[in-house]
Amino acid sequence: MTRARVLLLNPALGPLDYRVPHGLVVAPGSIVVAPLGPRQMIGVVWEPEHMPSDAEVGDNRLRNLVAVVDAPPIPAPLRRLIEWAADYYIAAPANVLRMALTSSAMLEGGGTVTEYRATGLVPDRLTPKRAQALERIGERQGLVRELAALGEVSDAVVRGLVKAGAFEPVDVATDAPYAAPDPVFHTPDLSPAQAKAAAHLVHAVAARDFAPILLDGVTGSGKTEVYFEAIAEAVRAGRQTLVLLPEIALTEPFLTRFAARFGAAPVAWHSDLRQSQRRRAWRAIASGEALVTVGARSSLFLPYARLGLIVVDEAHEGSFKQEDGVRYHARDTAVMRAMFERCPVVLATATPAIETLQQVALGRYRVLKLPGRYGKAQMPAIAAIDLTADAPERGRWIAPMLGRAIDETLARGEQVLLFLNRRGYAPLTLCRTCGHRFQCPNCTAWMVEHRLIRRIACHHCGHSEAVPEKCPECGNADTLVACGPGVERIADEVALLWPAARRAVVTSDTLWSPARAAAFVSQMEAGEIDIVIGTQLVTKGYHFPNLTLVGVIDADLGLSGGDLRAAERTFQQISQVAGRAGRASKPGRVFIQTHEPGATVMRALVAGDAAGFYAAETKARREADAPPFGRYAAIIVSSEDKALADQISRLIKRAAPDMAGMDVYGPAPAPLAMLRGRHRFRLLIHARRSLAVQDVIRAWLGALDWPAKVRVAVDVDPHNFV
Repeated sequence: MTRARVLLLNPALGPLDYRVPHGLVVAPGSIVVAPLGPRQMIGVVWEPEHMPSDAEVGDNRLRNLVAVVDAPPIPAPLRRLIEWAADYYIAAPANVLRMALTSSAMLEGGGTVTEYRATGLVPDRLTPKRAQALERIGERQGLVRELAALGEVSDAVVRGLVKAGAFEPVDVATDAPYAAPDPVFHTPDLSPAQAKAAAHLVHAVAARDFAPILLDGVTGSGKTEVYFEAIAEAVRAGRQTLVLLPEIALTEPFLTRFAARFGAAPVAWHSDLRQSQRRRAWRAIASGEALVTVGARSSLFLPYARLGLIVVDEAHEGSFKQEDGVRYHARDTAVMRAMFERCPVVLATATPAIETLQQVALGRYRVLKLPGRYGKAQMPAIAAIDLTADAPERGRWIAPMLGRAIDETLARGEQVLLFLNRRGYAPLTLCRTCGHRFQCPNCTAWMVEHRLIRRIACHHCGHSEAVPEKCPECGNADTLVACGPGVERIADEVALLWPAARRAVVTSDTLWSPARAAAFVSQMEAGEIDIVIGTQLVTKGYHFPNLTLVGVIDADLGLSGGDLRAAERTFQQISQVAGRAGRASKPGRVFIQTHEPGATVMRALVAGDAAGFYAAETKARREADAPPFGRYAAIIVSSEDKALADQISRLIKRAAPDMAGMDVYGPAPAPLAMLRGRHRFRLLIHARRSLAVQDVIRAWLGALDWPAKVRVAVDVDPHNFV
């Protein structure tokens, strides 16, 4: 090649052409350094037919490429995925490419880092914190901060143990090879239903062709063990597997489970990794050395050399949809990557999304069912508690019936999970004297009190401040009251009613890393926790044999707000948290506290009638021409200047094309009318399924201009309507 088309990591630019100087060898996918004005930028060489340029430039005007980076090229299937994602989600191709090249550190040379491991020496001065750290860290190795997180102690405690000789430094090469998984390390004893489903998946992997498969199994049916057999087949063939998980906190328990099956941990990819760890993982994935990768949604855009299988675990999860930047849905994008890679993709879930079930109904996806739990375990008995008839005492949130069930469970030495999908102590703090409510200065949202850290915080922008002693409006002291419950308030009630019970609050505030999640799992498995109070973080992925009672504190919480998927999301969430109970030989019970026990979703949960619920919800969607039968797209206009944001949103509405099969609603202030200091207005597009709505939106917005301080974002297939 003497001329190369390069996509730079600059979203403001389209592809640019460069001259390839003599002696430099490039090909499509090559990662290169290219000049841009006085600077040099990283880019990727692209096929001109796949990335048209706005203006052709003569050879005599081209600038020379500077260098080719010593790194594996971006494979053709990933380049096709980047093109598709940019087109479908109306994003700049450079922004999508950036997800494949997340940092220049990936492209730099290796080195060493100093980690620490236990020596077996117990120091003379063994404080309770030191003892706790030694016990919980065990034989794990890592940086000081990683070991501190595992031991749930401060960095200073670990450094003290290093000085005392209890831990020793170890130099670790950042390019050290990963241990290879052994497909026959521990072959599981599968049930007949599991073996049948596993055989189908193994055959799909061996066929080396695109095959979207829904693995639909009830909670506790052993879906993980089934798709592990497909992973084993891919490993035997020397092909790579990607397992997508919805939450970073699930990564560490999954790694442990994987290592028990394959004798080695998979390569992890998530936001908690150090740069050196990310570089090592990226290089191993790009070279094909890393045979199995487990990660969050961003791992979908890594440059796998020989991808042979994709698994999307908990495929119904809304957290697979990215809500900023490139607003893609990892579940749908995973299916497209599998198509480009010509490999099977497995969507594993106990509560499939209606969109997925519709693909099954159309014959586009194959479904494999696991209708019963593994072994002797049975599905838990579910009962609704009518809060209008069995109300908690004033100022409390646990109904008497649930309280009695907790008494019985603790008396048997079994564990309890109380679920409330609301972080903090209380969602609203107000002054009883003047009525002042604490609102975020940057967002249209109430500040949430967190008593564990003694602050009030906004869960949208992260703004926080100390809880004031006096009302800032009227100046009165001792007049601030907490309204409504969060998990911390439920934990206080548990401490009052069951003071001897050992408690754990599990939210993204307390389990912010895989190491913290691993420590929580260890404590649960060791029986060191009696009652867990948690948010949606505990609804998926965890298997605790001694957990036999689940109480849903406020089942109605997710039904408010008028969200398209509110009922479906509530059904999925409560079904998943109910599935944590009775997963082994001990029977499980679930109590759902609700003010509306007659609501369709509550009746379906109690009756275990998933088919009936999905049929009714699908019928309602079809009648409303809502997804998956129709299409939605949102246009979000934001600015620090409210009047300007309003003006531009109205300009966009006036320019909306008048065409059959498409309606445009709005503009209207977004439910979250201000976010991070920016005022927001939304337009909602409702289109028939066959309409190429992306082309319409591109032409529509492309003909308009607006000031630089106004942002216009497009969300195709929105999941969040705030």
